[in-house]
Amino acid sequence: MENAENEFKSIMEDTIPAKDRVIAWPRMGRIDIPLKALLVSLGAKVVIPPPNSNEALEIGVRNSIEGICLPYKLNLANYIMALDKGANTLMMFQAPGSCRLGNYTKMAQKTLKSMGYEFDLVIFDMYKSKMKQTLHAFWHVTHCINPWRYYKGFSLGFNKFFAIDTAERLLFYTRPRELNKGDAEKCYNKWLQITDETNSVWKAKRLKKQIIEDFKKIPIDKDKKVPIVYLIGEFFVLLDPYTNQNIEKELGDMGVEVQRQIMFGDWLEHVLKPSLLYKRESHRARSVRYASPYMKRAIGGECIETVGDTVYAAKHGVDGVIHISPFSCMPEIVAQNILPKVSKNEDIPILSLVLDEQTGKAGYLTRIEAFIDLIKRKKMKKN
Repeated sequence: MENAENEFKSIMEDTIPAKDRVIAWPRMGRIDIPLKALLVSLGAKVVIPPPNSNEALEIGVRNSIEGICLPYKLNLANYIMALDKGANTLMMFQAPGSCRLGNYTKMAQKTLKSMGYEFDLVIFDMYKSKMKQTLHAFWHVTHCINPWRYYKGFSLGFNKFFAIDTAERLLFYTRPRELNKGDAEKCYNKWLQITDETNSVWKAKRLKKQIIEDFKKIPIDKDKKVPIVYLIGEFFVLLDPYTNQNIEKELGDMGVEVQRQIMFGDWLEHVLKPSLLYKRESHRARSVRYASPYMKRAIGGECIETVGDTVYAAKHGVDGVIHISPFSCMPEIVAQNILPKVSKNEDIPILSLVLDEQTGKAGYLTRIEAFIDLIKRKKMKKN
């Protein structure tokens, strides 16, 4: 117990007084909206780095060693850009198993210190002690002791996570069916802004219902035959549109309904909520169950989710699976080598796409278009 406590303290630097902290974290999808609401509710000052872009990637590549995965390069760039904007405390989640991202925070720390930056790094592994460590981490960076602030912060944060997940799922469903191109995107962007600006717990709890009602107003072709594709793979590239080259939008514009299998709110609820209070089967538990003929245990990252989701898709009438991962990602390399057997045994088309800074948009889209043509033809033959 003492060793675990010492390890816990060792990954939370404390050289900057809490009142002087300016907190930043890596960009990943729209994590900025709920996390900002949580930290500001606790009285923290925050700096949000710009969205991932070619400029960020260039900064990350320039300051990284060769062979490091794309998420690390973008995380490092996020840190540099945030520090340049005045941040002095960096927060980072830690990953278990053979996923190297859990070790990259220390590498990033060493790189940033060698570049002359002064800051505190706070790392917390939510898989170890779940809510206890999470609360301790937020207390560590804010020193807030007001229970009402914690209630407000976590209520706002969780409800905003769930609102964004709801908006994304409805966007994926509506985009390939909309009668007026762009309606779904406009509705989604409108609710992102409203969600970001919501500061009341009562209003945050109503967001999900309001988003559903607003998307229902969009005219769609309910009779349109739309192929369904599961989007699976590594956590970061799934959630970050820049990193995956807006694959969800590209597929929607091709007339395909995307069902992304990792949503931030669902993942966070499973990780933080005590198992006794989690009343339905978690995504991880379902993945382990369906992956069991091909994998006997999780090896880290999202490897077992990738395999389990593919088997689940095949058994539930999904038309195809697109697997995306960063170049050199160890857990996804393992999954990629299992997927051909799953594809053959379960009779489901699978396209694996590996991403890094060298990935060209034209070739990327050509492979996706060819795969979509394949599953559309297969769907027509079935019907």
